[in-house]
Amino acid sequence: MQKYYLAVDIGASSGRHMLSYMQDGKMQLEEVYRFENGMKQADGKLLWDVKHLFREIVNGMKRCQEIGKIPCSMSIDTWAVDYVLLDENDEVLGDTYGYRDSRTAGMDQKVYEIIPENELYARTGIQKQMFNTIYQLMAVKEREPELLKKAKTFLMLPDYFQFLLTGNKFNEYTNATSTQLVNPATKQWDRELITMLGYPEAIFPSISLPGTEVGNLKPEIQKEVGFDCKVILCASHDTGSAVMAMPVVEGDGLYISSGTWSLMGVELPDARCDEDSRRANFTNEGGYDYRFRYLKNIMGLWMIQSVRHELNDAYSFAKLCEMAEEEKAFPSRVDVNDDCFLAPENMMDAIVDYCKKTNQTAPQTVGEFATVIYQSLADCYGKTVLEIERNTDHIYSGIHIIGGGSNAAYLNQLTANATGKTVYTGPSEATAIGNIMAQMIEDHVFEDLKAARACVYHSFDIKVFEPEK
Repeated sequence: MQKYYLAVDIGASSGRHMLSYMQDGKMQLEEVYRFENGMKQADGKLLWDVKHLFREIVNGMKRCQEIGKIPCSMSIDTWAVDYVLLDENDEVLGDTYGYRDSRTAGMDQKVYEIIPENELYARTGIQKQMFNTIYQLMAVKEREPELLKKAKTFLMLPDYFQFLLTGNKFNEYTNATSTQLVNPATKQWDRELITMLGYPEAIFPSISLPGTEVGNLKPEIQKEVGFDCKVILCASHDTGSAVMAMPVVEGDGLYISSGTWSLMGVELPDARCDEDSRRANFTNEGGYDYRFRYLKNIMGLWMIQSVRHELNDAYSFAKLCEMAEEEKAFPSRVDVNDDCFLAPENMMDAIVDYCKKTNQTAPQTVGEFATVIYQSLADCYGKTVLEIERNTDHIYSGIHIIGGGSNAAYLNQLTANATGKTVYTGPSEATAIGNIMAQMIEDHVFEDLKAARACVYHSFDIKVFEPEK
C-alpha cells in the first residue's frame, strides 16, 4: 500500500497542499490543493486572517480524503517572524500582524536602550530587520501592554496551526531563531534576554527540532477531514525547509532560496556572530539538525511581483524576463535592499524615485523596469558572494538556486555572470520537498539528510548555467 506524506506550504501570497510518495527510488510530488493568501488592510494595519488560513489547511486535508490518498503524516511550514499570543483559554489575543506592517517603526531604538545593537547580534547572531519578532513584541509592549499581561502562550504561526490540529503546543527550532530571541549556543530561548526586554518569559514553550512528533489529529479534526494522521515538525520556517532540499551530493555550495525573498548563504556548523558579519547584515538562522543558515535576506522577486500586479498581471513572468533581456543595455540600477522597496504604495513609482534621487535615468517601459529589477538583483547576488567568501574564508564553486525563482532562466544566467559561479537550478518546489524530507527521515525512509538530498538530486530536474565569457 502506497504511503503518502503531506506538506502544507503556506507562503505570503498563496498556500498549497503537496502530497509525496516514493516510486522506483524517487520522490514524487502531487499538488492536491491551492488557496490564496495575503496581508489584509484593516484600519491602517496589515494583518493575516489566521481563521481563513486554518480553514484552508483543513479544506486541503479533506481533499486528500476525497481523492483517496490519505497521508500517514503531515507538517506545516510558513514564512518566518509572525506569531500569535494566546490567552488562558487558548484564544488569540489582539490582531495577527503581518511582517510588512509599520508598527515596528522606532522599536529598534527601544530595544537598543536595553541592549546595544552589537551586543544583541553577538548574543543571537540574527540580522537586524525591522519586522523581526523582537521588534514586533516591543511594539506590543509599548502600545498594547495589556495583551502581554494576558498572554499565556507564544506560538509562531505554523506551530499555532499545528496546535489547532492536535491540541499540543510546540515551538519549532528553525522558525524560533527568526525571532532574534534564541541563543545560538544553547539552541533554546535566551530567557535572560527575554526578561531584560520585559517580555513575559513564561509564555515561550521550549523549542523542539524538526522531526519531533507533535501528535495525532484531534477527534473533531479527524471527523471533519475523514482520517487521522501524525503531525510532525518540519523545518517550519519555509527557508529552512527549502535549504534542506538543496541537492548537494558532494562538497558544499552557496544557495539562493529564491521566491518573494531571496535568501542567499551557506550552511555552517556554528553561528558566526562576529562584528564583520553584523556590519554586512548576515544572519545565522537555525537549520535542520542544528546546522546554521549563514545568509543574507535580499528583497528577491517581490519587486517584479509587485510591478506585475501594478500592470494588472498582463504579463507572465516569462514574458517579463524576455522584455528585460530586450532592454539589457538600460544602465540604471537600484539597491534592492533599500527600505523604500519593502512595502511601497506603488513599486514602479518607488523605482523611479530611487533612480531620480541617485541621478540615474528613470525607467519608462515595462522592459526597462524589468531589466532594472533583474540586473540589480544579480548585482546584489554578486556582491553578497564576495561578502560570504570573505567572512567564511572559503571559496565556493557553485550556487544552488532553489524555490519558485529557480524557473527564471534569464535571472539565473545573470546570476552566473554576476558571480562567476556555475549555477544549478531546482527543485522549484524546494520548500514542500524539504517539509516532506523531515517527515520521511522521521519515518526512516531516509537514513539522514545526506541520503535525502541525494534522492532529491536524482528525483528532480536540475539545470546548469555557466558564466558567459
